[in-house]
Amino acid sequence: MTAARPIVSVRSFADLKPVRRALAEAAAQQAERQQQAREAERRAQIERQLFAHSVGPVRPVKGQDARRWHHHEPPEPIPVQRQLDEARVLLESISDEFDVTTLLDVDDQLSYRRPGVGLDVTRKLRSGAWSIQRHLDLHGLRTDEAREALGEFIRLAHRTGLRCVRIVHGKGLGSPGRVPVLKGRVQRWLVQKKEVLAFVQARPLDGGAGALVVLLQPGRR
Repeated sequence: MTAARPIVSVRSFADLKPVRRALAEAAAQQAERQQQAREAERRAQIERQLFAHSVGPVRPVKGQDARRWHHHEPPEPIPVQRQLDEARVLLESISDEFDVTTLLDVDDQLSYRRPGVGLDVTRKLRSGAWSIQRHLDLHGLRTDEAREALGEFIRLAHRTGLRCVRIVHGKGLGSPGRVPVLKGRVQRWLVQKKEVLAFVQARPLDGGAGALVVLLQPGRR
């Protein structure tokens, strides 16, 4: 709708000056309104094309009905925190310099029990009161490989709810000087593992001086 122009009465040439001024003001107002309308249309066009400007040109996937939606079960959540915990445990440092001698019960057969654990526990462990559920054989492994293998084995055994396991470290018969290289290290490593309650030298039928029977803290299945 066009705005009504102002009505000006003209009686002489002198009256033309205000007429021209009035006409100029009306033309300016009209031009401003047209400019505002064009600007509003431009903004509306930009808003309509905002998605296209953001993602670029899109094409429908051939052979797919755009109106059909398929429900898919959500993927299982990734146990990120558990993976981080496991990675941290695997990277933990088990020291070879740890002094284990003051923590061992040296009687007729070597044994260890965590503070607060009674002597009856090591007696029962030595007598076979707990059945050996899994074992780890460290024969042929280098020291760093054996340390990592033992740490992972103890962690997994505890996490799966095992209570009694055997660690075979060997008697050192094939080592230089026939000295058991891993025996002392395995003792030091086990004492530093919080999952370990106690361990004893294995019975002859379970490996004797070449193995340890280890009792683990109760874990959750």
